[in-house]
Amino acid sequence: MNALQDLELRLQERLSAAVIGLAPVIRALVVAMASRGHVLLEGPPGLGKTLLGKTLAAALGGRFARIQGTADLMPADITGVHVYDEASRSFVLHPGPVFADVVLIDEINRAGPKTQSALLEAMEERQVSIDRETYRLAPQFLVIATQNPHEFEGTYPLPESQLDRFMMRIALSYPAVEDEAAVLLRYGTVAAAAPPGMAPPTLSTADVAAARECIDQVHVARELIDYVLELARASREHAEIALGLSTRGALALLRAARAAAALRGSSFVTPDDVKLVAPWIVAHRLKLSAGAALEGTSDHALVRGLLERVAVPR
Repeated sequence: MNALQDLELRLQERLSAAVIGLAPVIRALVVAMASRGHVLLEGPPGLGKTLLGKTLAAALGGRFARIQGTADLMPADITGVHVYDEASRSFVLHPGPVFADVVLIDEINRAGPKTQSALLEAMEERQVSIDRETYRLAPQFLVIATQNPHEFEGTYPLPESQLDRFMMRIALSYPAVEDEAAVLLRYGTVAAAAPPGMAPPTLSTADVAAARECIDQVHVARELIDYVLELARASREHAEIALGLSTRGALALLRAARAAAALRGSSFVTPDDVKLVAPWIVAHRLKLSAGAALEGTSDHALVRGLLERVAVPR
């Protein structure tokens, strides 16, 4: 068992004790975290997205911060602000929630465009600039954002530049009957509704670093790089796609495929690894043409079409 497999096993055990029936989502979170990516969770409210983020932060031994997206949320509410201190006669930084290890932004599309843009530098460069000073963020900095794809009143759709900074988008659907029954049995009492105590961390910084080193050791043949580039080119030339996969997206696809290969214990990436992670990585980066949007074409259907169209290297 390699370091990444061990990390997933321990996180699956820890997170499954709090959230039920989300093993595929937890695997995607492991891929994103180990690949230094961020995650956008889409789905109806009440499916355990906040609990998942809190439990992950506790497992990593990091600090968790939650930001509620609202129309009046300002950039300083996320990054922090300098406040004058009478004792030292100087301005002192009061850091915002973005300085935590795991940041959950609930209903991110309810925040205005100006506030959303405050996250761009943090998510890409892992730093924030406040009053012409730059501050580094936590080494394990991870953003988990949520949005309800079925609610549009009072929301601001995420621009392409913001979507492109999320390594993956994961759709959460209603749980299976047996999983939902297990949730009701576990949390159906008044005592279970009380906030749980924080359990000790499951992982250390060294564990995460070892998992990331394991990913970097996975070999990628030049043919696989050409395959990823061909998928990107095909998305840019597709008649139903107005905006195709960016170079950042192609990099994310390659890194996630490396992580998928390491999770199955392989020392090299195969086309199946690319196909496995492509729906998470590619779909939200595609902007449909006006005609495709009117016809109700889905971005996931376009990703499936791209994977069928592009020849797989031997």
